[in-house]
Amino acid sequence: MKAEHVNPFIKASKEVITQMTNIEFKVGKPFLKKSPFNAKSVLILIGITGDLKGQAIIDIDKSTALKIVSGMMGGMPVAELDEIARSALSELGNMIMGNSATLLYNQGIKIDITPPSLMMGQSMSISTDHMQNICVPLEADNDRVEINIVVKE
Repeated sequence: MKAEHVNPFIKASKEVITQMTNIEFKVGKPFLKKSPFNAKSVLILIGITGDLKGQAIIDIDKSTALKIVSGMMGGMPVAELDEIARSALSELGNMIMGNSATLLYNQGIKIDITPPSLMMGQSMSISTDHMQNICVPLEADNDRVEINIVVKE
């Protein structure tokens, strides 16, 4: 996958998460993730169509998801991933991908995104067969969010 296709996702992810949570996430080194992979306990899935086709998979463990939602709600303590918390996480994914789409458009690459789907559970195995998965880790203290960009160019 070309760097000019990955970089907008990295930039949008870091900026949106930091702006929405007031937690400074740092971008780790992107890497190829093999399929299938074991997901954490919370996944935000967003389809990508247009000049690029595939999906973005935002992979978060539950404790980090709770911190993110708390940050999005102005620091209000969040103890469980209830309907409001799940909606906030879906909206976070939507904002990341919307910003990514804008950055790509500015490079002449047109994409559309699907509404986010949120999955929660234990021991989820995700298969991205036939497509390369570039994983971009975002880290803050002991918290980690993995942005998986799985597209055909």
